[in-house]
Amino acid sequence: MATPVKPYRHSEEGKKTQVRNMFNGIAQNYDALNRVISFGIDISWRKKVVALIEATNPKNVLDIATGTGDLAIHLAETRAEKIIGLDLSPGMLSVGIEKVAQKNLSHKIDMIIGDSEALPFETGSIDAVTVAFGVRNFENLALGLSEILRVLKPKGTLVILETSVPEKTPFKQGYGLYTKNLLPLIGRLFSKDKSAYSYLSESAAQFPYGISFNNILKEIGFTTVVHHPQTFGVATIYQAVK
Repeated sequence: MATPVKPYRHSEEGKKTQVRNMFNGIAQNYDALNRVISFGIDISWRKKVVALIEATNPKNVLDIATGTGDLAIHLAETRAEKIIGLDLSPGMLSVGIEKVAQKNLSHKIDMIIGDSEALPFETGSIDAVTVAFGVRNFENLALGLSEILRVLKPKGTLVILETSVPEKTPFKQGYGLYTKNLLPLIGRLFSKDKSAYSYLSESAAQFPYGISFNNILKEIGFTTVVHHPQTFGVATIYQAVK
């Protein structure tokens, strides 16, 4: 893979620290901006992730890079007894904890600070893992995916929702114009951090998707790896089994 994209090009801090600082800075506006950027379609994508998880009937689900808890809250609608939302950013988690409390879900959802590359769970202790728009922010992708594999129970399920790049005309060209020009502009309107949404679009463009990401999951040790492009390919849902 190419050199990892970082939020702040001129900073000597590692990607993990930069990502944490970036999300801390945009946490209060993150949900509203997400709805604008995706035209609200991201909600339907998350519901598809929940449906895939529900079909496996897990007792517990770990939502990595949970952010403000959108997916964790949707997962609480399943029959799972416990949802764990884990994130690196205290700022994002504080927003998520408040949302969980407002929906009276604190008894079912635990929101904790944690590192995807050093998960604080015993080997083989988690039934299912989800990651929505988070794997491209991993500092070490292979290590993060290996940690997910470690904590999953045998036959446990991983479902990832991540941005991807449309391959068919005219969607590919339209996506390029949107992410390179409009997305950073919209981000600046919502956030004082001018670098944040430039990073999000650049990292999305560089991150492997489709068959390429399937192959990475297989190399880590996952099996039965499949992917489902969403909305002309602007996002993709990946499903894999330990």
